[in-house]
Amino acid sequence: SEDPSVTLFREYLRIDTVHPKPDYDAAVRFLERVGTDLGLACQKVEVCQGRVVLILTWQGTNPRLRSVLLNSHTDVVPVFEEHWTYPPFEAVKDSQGNIYARGAQDMKCVSIQYLEAIRRLKAEGKCFARTIHLTFVPDEEVGGHKGMEMFVQRPEFRALNVGFALDEGLASPSDTFSVFYGEKSPWWIKVKCMGSPGHGSRFISNTAAEKMHKVINSFLAFRESEKQRLKSDSSLTLGDVTSLNLTMLEGGVSFNVVPSEMAASFDIRIPPTVDLKAFEEQVAAWCQGAGDGVTYEFHQKCMDQHVTSTEESDPWWKAFSGVCRDMKLQLKLEIFPAATDSRYIRAVRHPAIGFSPMNRTPVLLHDHNEFLNEQVFLRGIDIYTRLLPALASVPPLPAEG
Repeated sequence: SEDPSVTLFREYLRIDTVHPKPDYDAAVRFLERVGTDLGLACQKVEVCQGRVVLILTWQGTNPRLRSVLLNSHTDVVPVFEEHWTYPPFEAVKDSQGNIYARGAQDMKCVSIQYLEAIRRLKAEGKCFARTIHLTFVPDEEVGGHKGMEMFVQRPEFRALNVGFALDEGLASPSDTFSVFYGEKSPWWIKVKCMGSPGHGSRFISNTAAEKMHKVINSFLAFRESEKQRLKSDSSLTLGDVTSLNLTMLEGGVSFNVVPSEMAASFDIRIPPTVDLKAFEEQVAAWCQGAGDGVTYEFHQKCMDQHVTSTEESDPWWKAFSGVCRDMKLQLKLEIFPAATDSRYIRAVRHPAIGFSPMNRTPVLLHDHNEFLNEQVFLRGIDIYTRLLPALASVPPLPAEG
């Protein structure tokens, strides 16, 4: 009695693509099988050793027009099984129709929704002017550096002739659907403090710990100010403010030795409205204010701040939002609070929208007991079945002749 789309979704969830050793081969074989069953052309691109991007293509009637790209990632984050009610890779469905599995929301649901929407449209004999490509990419959950970041620089990506892309969003606990038109720039900064060493019984001057104390105070005071700004203005979302967290502390060799070096690592996510040059100058000032021998280095420094137009004059957005209006979907436009592969797509000048059609659903990505209700999942297929024809039928743009 289970809907075949739900059965397929649960089959995909059972493929263990968790880091640090995701079974990418099994995922690609599964998706290639589904694509072949749908009559889609298949191409595999190994962007680096052991990292394959699978491309499934539904050819349009006018291949010269720019294509619609449907992107999703195949990997999922680690689990702590002792905190799960059901085994996280068995895709157990409870009596309420909730399907529990790692990847249920992030983002194996969207991969199958794309495919099942295409299945319906092809069964109805539909075809469209624009080509639709589906890309299934590795390593998004570890930064995308051996996935989409490399793929967008390759000739195989350029050959896709992308005009507009859809990628992942987030669930929404309310009636609204979250739509993400931009992302924060992730900065990972490591601050090192050098100071005078000595015996733990003495009041040594100019220690690394004293400098580190000043550094941490400066960074966390800024964190508190952004936290209060978000709290005091109901019009702001997490995507509108800079988040900052101290995530690692290093230093010391023994209880009775004052260390000559200490280090602190910060995870900072900066919205596209912030001047990145001015923000780095602020970081430099915090470090300089802590004393001599305080330096910082970047372990990640994303400088791209492109956002996708949500003006009704934009033909892609007009097609997307028009379907949502017709289906009476309430949209909430936001900056994504973390980072997805959309940032690499936007960085090569292609508009991209982050959208996972899951409302009335708690946000459980990366959390214990991640689940998605089967009715919410099936509703998502309905939504894509309406969105894809609209996007693939956007009239030729001026640049396309």
